[in-house]
Amino acid sequence: MAWPIAEVARMSGVTARTLRHYDEIGLLPPAWIGTNGHRYYEERQLLRLQQVLVLRALGLGLPEIGRILAAQVEEVEALRGHHRRLLAERDRLDTLAGTVARTITELEQSRKDGTDMITISRPENLFEGIGPARCMKVLHDFPELVGAVERHTLALSRAEIEADERKRTAQLVRLAELMASGLPADADAVQAEIGSQYRTLARSRAATAEEYRAIGRCCVENEHWRAAYESIAPGLAAYQRQAIEAYAATRLR
Repeated sequence: MAWPIAEVARMSGVTARTLRHYDEIGLLPPAWIGTNGHRYYEERQLLRLQQVLVLRALGLGLPEIGRILAAQVEEVEALRGHHRRLLAERDRLDTLAGTVARTITELEQSRKDGTDMITISRPENLFEGIGPARCMKVLHDFPELVGAVERHTLALSRAEIEADERKRTAQLVRLAELMASGLPADADAVQAEIGSQYRTLARSRAATAEEYRAIGRCCVENEHWRAAYESIAPGLAAYQRQAIEAYAATRLR
């Protein structure tokens, strides 16, 4: 059975224009094109579209989605992998929602008691004008990682770079909320957030344990990095380093 592009757009909630774009970049070619010039999709293409939409929902860009799908050899196993990602993301969001709720409760209590609590600044885009490629240049001893980040950044549009910067800012704010709630750096919720940061970096190239530890050290030892972290919450730079150390020791061995 085959479905015309208009029907696929209706079923999936993706516009026909987007489907045509996916075809143009080689991400989702139709099963065939009719004599009328219309694109038609069969079950295999619908399954691939589902995978694309799942990965998009997880925050991956189209180039990375293309690489993931190109490396797949078995659809069921690929779907299992996507399912695991979705479950992990659900658990992470549930944990963060609980953390924020606790932080609200503690802030309200601290105001009643007249006591101090960590103040968290929530900038929209802390990294505006200092994208990942510039940030990574401080890692002089790891030119391969720096080069990979630079190449990845060059392939992004200005809008994608700005979205990436805002995402990185949001990650730091969430980490500050976890710190404010009193969780230790090796707590599961904190490590889940560090894992999200690591996956963002891995879009350029997966860092080794040694490279990731070096990034953690820079959070404290590099003046500009430390200032950025501390502008969100006092103590966040050291907390980030501790959390990265724990992640590298347990996840990147």
